[in-house]
Amino acid sequence: LADCVLHPSPVFEVKVELTLLEKEKEADLMSPNGKASPFSECRPNGSLGHCSDEDSTTLRPAHKHRDYIEATVCHVKDLENGQMREVDLGAGRALLIKEHGEFSAIGHKCPHYGAPLVKGVLSKGHVRCPWHGACFNIATGDIEDFPGLDSLPTFQVKLPEYSQSLLGQIKMSPAALVCAETLRQEGFTDRIVMCTMEKHLPYDRPKLSKSLESTAEQLQLRSVEFFQNHDIELLLEKEAVSIDVKTKTVTFQDGYKMEYRKLLIATGSKPKSINYKGKDIGNVFHLRTPEDANSIARLASSKNAVIVGTSFIGMEAAAALTDKAHSVSVIGIEAVPFRKALGEKVGKALMKVRVHLSLFLLTSTVFKLKEVVLKSGKVLRADVCVIGAGSSPATAFLKQSGVHMDSKGFITVNKMMQTNVDGVFAGGDVVTFPLTLRGNKKVNIPHWQMAHVHGRVAALGMMGKTSEVRTVPYFWTAMFGKSIRYAGYGDGFDDVVIQGDLDELKFVAFYTNEEVIAVASMNYDPIVSRVAEVFGSGKTIKKRDVEMFTHGKYGCIRLSVKQYYMQSALDLFDKYTPS
Repeated sequence: LADCVLHPSPVFEVKVELTLLEKEKEADLMSPNGKASPFSECRPNGSLGHCSDEDSTTLRPAHKHRDYIEATVCHVKDLENGQMREVDLGAGRALLIKEHGEFSAIGHKCPHYGAPLVKGVLSKGHVRCPWHGACFNIATGDIEDFPGLDSLPTFQVKLPEYSQSLLGQIKMSPAALVCAETLRQEGFTDRIVMCTMEKHLPYDRPKLSKSLESTAEQLQLRSVEFFQNHDIELLLEKEAVSIDVKTKTVTFQDGYKMEYRKLLIATGSKPKSINYKGKDIGNVFHLRTPEDANSIARLASSKNAVIVGTSFIGMEAAAALTDKAHSVSVIGIEAVPFRKALGEKVGKALMKVRVHLSLFLLTSTVFKLKEVVLKSGKVLRADVCVIGAGSSPATAFLKQSGVHMDSKGFITVNKMMQTNVDGVFAGGDVVTFPLTLRGNKKVNIPHWQMAHVHGRVAALGMMGKTSEVRTVPYFWTAMFGKSIRYAGYGDGFDDVVIQGDLDELKFVAFYTNEEVIAVASMNYDPIVSRVAEVFGSGKTIKKRDVEMFTHGKYGCIRLSVKQYYMQSALDLFDKYTPS
């Protein structure tokens, strides 16, 4: 029994029972959003460094000779509408939910990085993760918004004095492999070939700058067996050098050619190069592969590291090296890091983390690398140097293809991720696409989450099924033990309204024009996910409503925090008035 209170009256003895299924039917191995057995050996995406071995198998039954286990977890009246509670099943935990008088139960942790979903946002039949914004259907467990590869297990909910029940299975849904997996899930039975210039199976690239010592195997998103089981061919170390759209042929660097009927271009970005002497020096890296990350960690151990560039990748790498290197120096050309993305107020607040660095030099230019010589003449020893000066789309091989690109080299696509060439689709960092959230403005959003969405929309488009990108952009960064979450699209903001305390690095920043167009927070979960719910519902947040929260030094700020946790986001912005 967990959280169970017994009362003498039979009315209050009604309990909610959860059934954990152990056996699955073969027909349930795949579904429209991707299914697998709840006891498959698939490692949840992102479990490395976030979930223990026990966590990764918390949903296994304790007694394998039984088809199911049951646990009485609470009284029906213990949950109000709109409430969630983690409950103990004996063999693991589940998230029990009550919405509109109906009970449902799903896995209690987000399969992306293991966030506790009980701290997330419940709204209109789904739960949004408090960390990175992934959404899950509370009835089916299906992932409805990314990031993440796997959906959630679902459980049967029994109410003994009522005849209602819900039943489902655990699922897998697409992420970095969205396009190929979605094609299979939607019933495509012909050949699928994925070609990559990498020598590894697809892996969780955002972790490279945060976890420098991780191997490709530890970061791996899907196993070899997964590709074999779903008949997806994977060709490694195959770099495309040209596309002939007339003959529908892709040519690779080794001379190999392959014909296609439908083509997805998702070649990602490449690091921006900077002019410096000694490019063949072995201790200078662009952080692109697990090998790069491992070499940086090894060479920086108790040595001097220099980071050139204050991009998110550069700053994350600097943070990851502070407990390994003897010194870490960061060089940037802007007086305030992240000013363009997060604004000057937030950028200056984040400069407080520079106490972790031995040196933080701004408004400087790099002239050569071995020792790093600044424009001022100052010399920094560099046993290892990481270049984190931004990136550009990896689309040079398309110049003579007929696939339309803009002046910056981004591929332009429509709502279905189709290029100007029939049968050719594109997604991820390389595209500009119409963002519904901003009135179909053509934008480039190089988020890990958005690449997942693009892959699914493109796959549906390939099969003639109309879809479009309606997701709310969501990204995160972590450095020096602090996490920043961001939702929306803030390009062109003219003001930043701060709620909370910048000095304490506990704040919410609303990026506004007449309305809020984006939000960022630190130490304020799950407020970014709550605002993402507002954006996702099609509602707007007026700037004047946010400004109400900033009256007074503490009073209104504390009240607004209470309102965030006690009301839905829609109620907050539509009905809230300060007392």
